[in-house]
Amino acid sequence: MNRQRAAVLALRQQILLLRSTELRGRLAIDATAVLRRPLALADRVQAGWRWLRANPAAPLAAVVVVAVLRPRRAWRWGLQLWWGWRTLRRLQRRMPQAR
Repeated sequence: MNRQRAAVLALRQQILLLRSTELRGRLAIDATAVLRRPLALADRVQAGWRWLRANPAAPLAAVVVVAVLRPRRAWRWGLQLWWGWRTLRRLQRRMPQAR
């Protein structure tokens, strides 16, 4: 009787292992389907960032155009960006370094 119970348990273990493998495969497929769009967006943002770093004249030209056409708006945006940058730097100095 003991040998028969061990065989039943071994068979059940094999069935559970196969089911577990199947579920892991399904999870990988589902996760890939769910994450495909956000990861594609992240790739596009990264490519845009690389393009901006390779072509720094483009955003600079846009800033010059705004400054010429709307100097008051450019001044206001500049002050807000300066304030935000200073605030970020202050927070970075006050936060302990992550280890």
